[in-house]
Amino acid sequence: MPDETAPTAAPASAPDHPPLAPQQLYRKADLDGLAFTTTAELAPLARLSNQPRAHEAIDFGTGIDRRGFNIFVVSSSGARAQQAVKALLDEAASTRKPPQDWIYVNNFATPHRPVALALPAGRAPVFQKAVHDLIDDLRLSLPALFESEDYQKRRRAIEQEVQAKNERAFNALNEKAAARSIAILRTPMGFGMAPVHDGKVVPPDQFNAWPEAQQQATREAIGELEKELEETLRVLPRREKEQRDAVRALDRDTAGQAADQLFAQLRSQFADLPALLTHIDAIRTDLLENLPLLISAEAAEPGAMQAAMRMSGPFGRYEVNVVVTQGEHSPGAPVVEEPHPTLANLVGRIEYAQIQGALVTDFRLIKAGALHRANGGTLLLDVRNLLTEPFSWPALKRALRRREITIEDAGRFMGLNMTVSLEPDPIPLELKVVLFGNRMLYHLLTTLDPDFGQDFKVLADFDDDADRSPPNEAMLAHVIADLAAREKLLPLDRGGVARVVEHASRLADDANKLSLQVEGLHDLLAEAGHIAASAGREVIGRDDVEAAIAQRIRRLSRLRERSQEMVLRDIALIETSGARVGQINGLAVMSFADYAFGHPSRISCRVRPGGGKIVDIEREVELGGKLHSKGVLILSGFLAGRYALDTPMSLYASLVFEQSYGGVDGDSASSAELYALLSAISGFALRQDFAVTGSVNQLGTVQAIGGVNEKIEGFFDICAARGLSGTQGVLIPASNVQHLMLRPDIVAACAAGRFAIHAVSSIDEGIALLTGRQAGERGADGLYPEGSVNRAVEDRLLHFAALRKEAAGKDGSETKTS
Repeated sequence: MPDETAPTAAPASAPDHPPLAPQQLYRKADLDGLAFTTTAELAPLARLSNQPRAHEAIDFGTGIDRRGFNIFVVSSSGARAQQAVKALLDEAASTRKPPQDWIYVNNFATPHRPVALALPAGRAPVFQKAVHDLIDDLRLSLPALFESEDYQKRRRAIEQEVQAKNERAFNALNEKAAARSIAILRTPMGFGMAPVHDGKVVPPDQFNAWPEAQQQATREAIGELEKELEETLRVLPRREKEQRDAVRALDRDTAGQAADQLFAQLRSQFADLPALLTHIDAIRTDLLENLPLLISAEAAEPGAMQAAMRMSGPFGRYEVNVVVTQGEHSPGAPVVEEPHPTLANLVGRIEYAQIQGALVTDFRLIKAGALHRANGGTLLLDVRNLLTEPFSWPALKRALRRREITIEDAGRFMGLNMTVSLEPDPIPLELKVVLFGNRMLYHLLTTLDPDFGQDFKVLADFDDDADRSPPNEAMLAHVIADLAAREKLLPLDRGGVARVVEHASRLADDANKLSLQVEGLHDLLAEAGHIAASAGREVIGRDDVEAAIAQRIRRLSRLRERSQEMVLRDIALIETSGARVGQINGLAVMSFADYAFGHPSRISCRVRPGGGKIVDIEREVELGGKLHSKGVLILSGFLAGRYALDTPMSLYASLVFEQSYGGVDGDSASSAELYALLSAISGFALRQDFAVTGSVNQLGTVQAIGGVNEKIEGFFDICAARGLSGTQGVLIPASNVQHLMLRPDIVAACAAGRFAIHAVSSIDEGIALLTGRQAGERGADGLYPEGSVNRAVEDRLLHFAALRKEAAGKDGSETKTS
């Protein structure tokens, strides 16, 4: 049995397993079917490309006219998906009928509840201007009319007539009093009566000197006259009211003569809209009822006028507030995108004006929200922005459920609004809402919000990648051309486009796929364009794209370089030569921001006779995740199902990631752990110039993993820094070959025979490569071939079983003796 710690050279009779050919390590772009010199010659794509599922969902969602069939667009490409969807919606909306205009007008009966009125598309501004012109005409004509000589003469006649009646009544009473030697006196406290003699008021002391009979007669006369005076005074308020009514009737008649023609013109202009005719009549009625206030306030000083009538003069109560009009949009239904969906921006708001230290408002300060502007069309919202704004998500759901827009104030929800506000009429709502978000947000809403599925029944799921074929590569070339043209970047030549297409394949982690997340490609084009422009070139070439990729990696690679430095300084122990028993180089991927890199980790295993338990040290100390623990448990199933089938498993083994101080999860190292376990049991050393990745099942099949390119590059960088020996390489699952898009320096090293990538389908293939010995297959006699790895493993397990049985027998004998 070889020493488990000493390096052991692989035997010369190592099994033949050729590495992958260079053309399998990197797939070049095929643009032969696309004739162009630079992207300036390529036309941009007009519609969604390679997204038939999403396209069909959007067509369905916009076409069906049923409640709740709003659309949730799931995409990882962000702004590009929004742009593509908006182009589709704009095209569909251009063929639809424009929705109605909406206005708010004063509610003269209850001013705190403004009235919402609908008008045909484009007519709201016309009505607003017509009413404004009417008000201007009235503001100019009415004061002049009430200052005219004819009006003043008629008003004086009414006043003089009432005054004459009052004077006649007082004169008659004075004559009656004089006939009875009584004088009627005006005092600060009102009217009084006193006896007179020789035309003079009799003083009290002289009156008291009169005979008693004369005094009594005088008192009776005063009493009778006081009753008549009281009756006369009681009539005065009624006559004043009659005077006011007469003046009011005169005002209405005078104003009516001037206003009727103006109102008739306004009514004829909107005779086809009964709701507007009703409001026009309400304006006329209120105008005639409030003429004195309007005229006096109009003539007052500006400060006093604004304080009396709040804002913009007394006639402002008749103005029209156009909340939304389709004159603001292109023909067809509106498609509105709201980037900042606060509650106010979504459902509208009521503004306030500060006048003499107080906050006041009226119907003219009602402002439209995105729901108003999109009403009758489509509203586009980013769900992340929507959910991060307080009250916006519930408000949107309420509007969709009630099918009406109610203006709500966030301050009132929080108890912060201490001023009088308005309660405008709700506006009927009929629109499609399109939400944009990622899959995580979609699934969270589906799981946690019971209303979500009722309000957003259509899912438009964008694929993150597309099959890599010549037509799709040509499609991506057009997308690249569109990006360069739209962002005013330098055009790309054929080599530059090919390298960007190849980079899209690397972003997809699949040589047979193309990433459709164009935001990353946009940044790459901008950086490559900067490099080309700095060098004085007018076209982006392949070298510029390569340099941009390299510089980006350089900017993000501090953590990778520190990890490699730890290995190269022998702080983190990784061997790249020799052979060891129970020790292997596993590969892992570290992600940070939008950059990922691979790094090797030493995995070791120790075995001895035991009760059939494989200890995962990472799990025991709670550093291993559930997937990693599952992978280790699979190893027990593999051993139990392959070796010493008629003997109880009598093994104790411990597996660990050496120098691992953080969490470990995933099963991509399970094949490496199994190789280390087989090595420790068999005693055959594993080559340390190889690193291994791949998961395994209980049957010994090596399965695909993620991050294969980063893992290979991580081990290659360590080997290259120490010096490539020509024997170093990486074992990957055969099913991951289709994902390879390796760096050019790795492809060149493999082509020169200085590095190798081996694809294995089973544990037997991998262990043969790592030990230099055949794995061995069970023969007709039920045994594995002598000298094979599997024979050595089975023999060692049988030996452990015998030792365990022997130990159990001794324990039994000792117990019986005692």
